[in-house]
Amino acid sequence: MFGAAYLASFSGKEQRFTPASAVIDDFPALCQILQDRAKTGSDSGMTSSRIVVFDLDGTLVDTAPDLINALNYVLDREGLPPVPLHSARNMIGAGARKLIERGLELEGRFPSVEDINRLTADFIDYYAAHIADASRPFEGLEGALDDLQSLGYRFAVCTNKLEWLSKLLLEQLGLSSRFSAICGADTFGVSKPDPAILKQTVARAGGQLSSTIMVGDAGPDIGVARRAGIPVIGVEFGYTDVPIAELKPDRLINHMRELPAAVQSFKI
Repeated sequence: MFGAAYLASFSGKEQRFTPASAVIDDFPALCQILQDRAKTGSDSGMTSSRIVVFDLDGTLVDTAPDLINALNYVLDREGLPPVPLHSARNMIGAGARKLIERGLELEGRFPSVEDINRLTADFIDYYAAHIADASRPFEGLEGALDDLQSLGYRFAVCTNKLEWLSKLLLEQLGLSSRFSAICGADTFGVSKPDPAILKQTVARAGGQLSSTIMVGDAGPDIGVARRAGIPVIGVEFGYTDVPIAELKPDRLINHMRELPAAVQSFKI
């Protein structure tokens, strides 16, 4: 069917024709090459980045000093004594409302929903104004991120903190540009350990669950990873009332310098 066909090539404004019979014997091979290239291009376009998703409080940043200061601010307004930092660290991790409830329960107070709403609003106002007074990234974090980024990993944050507070904290610490997505409890209307928040965080970061690893310090982080079906690294320096080792993460680290090796141990 190609016997009378011609292939055209152009040089400037001059058009020259070469009989197809000169190249017709190679036409099937040419088609195969074009098909292979199209397939390769399609596959590479579908390849997603490898994503490491981090919890925020107690995983990326030691936020306990500023969170407990905000708690003590609202406790003081209620005429209650402050909670010592060392004993309050493990109260962190379930959001501001739960932190306030726990602080009040220590003094035998069980407030109404209206009281909790009022105190939570006061807490957030104070905390937002002092969000990075004493909070700092955990030692070794930025070096670990540098190492992983050089290997092609991208990063996201999935936290039960409010999104705007999370972004404010990371911006003030000079870390926000590191993350392709920063998502909180209000971003999608669900919190960890509901897997929906992790799945949508990964999608927003441009990744897929099959190429994602979770890093966290407490039960909600282990739980959300398990429910989403992805591997999880636990950190031993965070905030949890149950020792992280007892929650059986896939890997366990006690310093951020150990993170790159732990991440690379998974074949994703």
